[in-house]
Amino acid sequence: MEALIPVINKLQDVFNTVGSDVIQLPQIAVVGTQSSGKSSVLESLVGKDMLPRGTGVVTRRPLILQLVNLSPEDRRKAAGEENGVETEEWGKFLHTKNKIYTDFDEIRQEIETETERITGNNKGISAEPIHLKIFSPHVVNLTLVDLPGITKVPVGDQPKDIEIQIRDLILRYISNPNSIILAVTAANTDMATSEALKVAREVDPDGRRTLAVITKLDLMDAGTDAMDVLMGRVIPVKLGIIGVVNRSQLDINNKKIVAEAIRDEYAFLQKKYPSLANRNGTKYLARTLNRLLMHHIRDCLPELKTRINVLAAQYQSLLNSYGEPVEDKSATLLQLITKFASEYCNTIEGTAKYIETSELCGGARICYIFHETFGRTLESVDPLGGLTTIDVLTAIRNATGPRPALFVPEISFELLVKRQVKRLEEPSLRCVELVHEEMQRIIQHCSNYSTQELLRFPKLHDAIVEVVTSLLRKRLPVTNEMVHNLVAIELAYINTKHPDFADACGLMNSNIEEQRRNRMRELPPSVPRDKGAPGDGTQDAGTGGWRGMVKASKSEDGTYEEKTKYMTSLPASPQKGHAINLLDVPVPVSRKLSAREQRDCEVIERLIKSYFLIVRKNIQDSVPKAVMHFLVNNVKDNLQSELVGQLYKSLLLEDLLTESEDMAQRRNEAADMLKALQRASQVIAEIRETHLW
Repeated sequence: MEALIPVINKLQDVFNTVGSDVIQLPQIAVVGTQSSGKSSVLESLVGKDMLPRGTGVVTRRPLILQLVNLSPEDRRKAAGEENGVETEEWGKFLHTKNKIYTDFDEIRQEIETETERITGNNKGISAEPIHLKIFSPHVVNLTLVDLPGITKVPVGDQPKDIEIQIRDLILRYISNPNSIILAVTAANTDMATSEALKVAREVDPDGRRTLAVITKLDLMDAGTDAMDVLMGRVIPVKLGIIGVVNRSQLDINNKKIVAEAIRDEYAFLQKKYPSLANRNGTKYLARTLNRLLMHHIRDCLPELKTRINVLAAQYQSLLNSYGEPVEDKSATLLQLITKFASEYCNTIEGTAKYIETSELCGGARICYIFHETFGRTLESVDPLGGLTTIDVLTAIRNATGPRPALFVPEISFELLVKRQVKRLEEPSLRCVELVHEEMQRIIQHCSNYSTQELLRFPKLHDAIVEVVTSLLRKRLPVTNEMVHNLVAIELAYINTKHPDFADACGLMNSNIEEQRRNRMRELPPSVPRDKGAPGDGTQDAGTGGWRGMVKASKSEDGTYEEKTKYMTSLPASPQKGHAINLLDVPVPVSRKLSAREQRDCEVIERLIKSYFLIVRKNIQDSVPKAVMHFLVNNVKDNLQSELVGQLYKSLLLEDLLTESEDMAQRRNEAADMLKALQRASQVIAEIRETHLW
């Protein structure tokens, strides 16, 4: 199982080359307040002075520290590889490539230089990490991340939100569910006020991956000790609490070596905490961290392997969508044009490879427009909409001219029915417009889903959109003209001999005659019936066609005329000595219609309704057919030839197949990431199951 940590180090190296954190690798994140001794703990684990030290904020960039344990055999092999360096301990930075640092003072200097290169000379921080590898026979295999210390008040020229910046940076590392949190707290502060434990508890409320380290045990007030804290009686931590003693600033100034400090630490623990000495101290901390990290890696490995394989498949798919660099431009252009035209037609036919599930599109939406939108709109048009009884009566009177009418004039029916049929033109043209809009939307659908290769060539994409839009625009007036003609055809000839219309006339004739007979039966006996006998009405109705449907009785006419004569004589009778202007006589706006007027209006309304329904049925059937023939099918049939004719020209090849600026860069990034994931997959595959136990 010891081989697991080097495996993770290899994975870290693999992903560092592509500068990506898509994979959350197991590592130990060191968290603590400023000057709580985090860097000192790391130095004790390495056994060397190698980190910048001092008061105030010193660690201003995350330091990813990989400790690699070397056996004598590994050391000889590595010495041969590393340009023949004859030393047992050395370090390497990622940013300096293969440069070897044998002097640990140089390592500290390089960390300071690299920090200032990014963050400047002020006290600001940066989230960009420094990667350092330490090879030594005196270390255990570990991967640690030293993070800036938690601070509250900005000092010097630090930004005002320095506390939030540091907190966000720490959370970014410890939120990784595969990380172990090393919460460092000074022994001479109250554990209940520990910022490190507080922030660790936010992301790890159960404490399953938090280990507490108590530093500065030798600086506690006289008469106090950390026994309760180390025993976990104050704040229990599941992975344990380990106490250490670091070098003081005076020891550092006096160049006290780490090995000597570890001996002094052991002596201090034996003296002050004899019962806990074997479970505290730097060496025990190193072994504990090594064991925790190995077990943690073992638990994370299956999920890590799955994640790497899934990402590799995703990046392979992404790389495929970016396509290969173009070699034969002529063939590529023709292929893309043909593919787009094919996908466009398939989307209309409903045989496209990518079927939309969130909404109707293509042919399905055109069908919906024809039968739902257009059909329902026509059905909602009232046959007598906009016509009042007075309008009908006025039309009848106007059609008769100066002569009183014996029958309902045909011309009034024709005028009124044409006016109503004309109302069907607007929804029909709107139907054409909706289909045109949908065919425009299909272009975008094909670009987004079906032919992603087009996204590589924005100029070609724009040119194709322009050609198809132009073709649709060209067909729109032709289709509108045809639909206009369909309505005009209906208006040109009112066919009263239409079979459906003749049936309706016959039915109405019998209904009206029946109503007239019923009214005659209800008349009192004193009223003479000889002029309104049923036989006369039937005979006239039969010979007069639909105009004979209304047979007004002369007695009723006479009664009406007498009433009218009586009513009009009153205001018209001139008073003595006064002249009367007949045009000044008020005409009632609304009045009760006579029985004959009511029947005439009723007949006309029923005829209009009957004929309107026939025309509406015709329009509902013929408009979709016209739109399909003149717009949809025409575009389908001519799309490819139009695209080839407009775009397949040698002068346009170079310009149309120019890739977008960032496409090549994204292709290279995806290829690098895919290589890294494939390499990571190989690294994990090399682990034998025997290593896991």
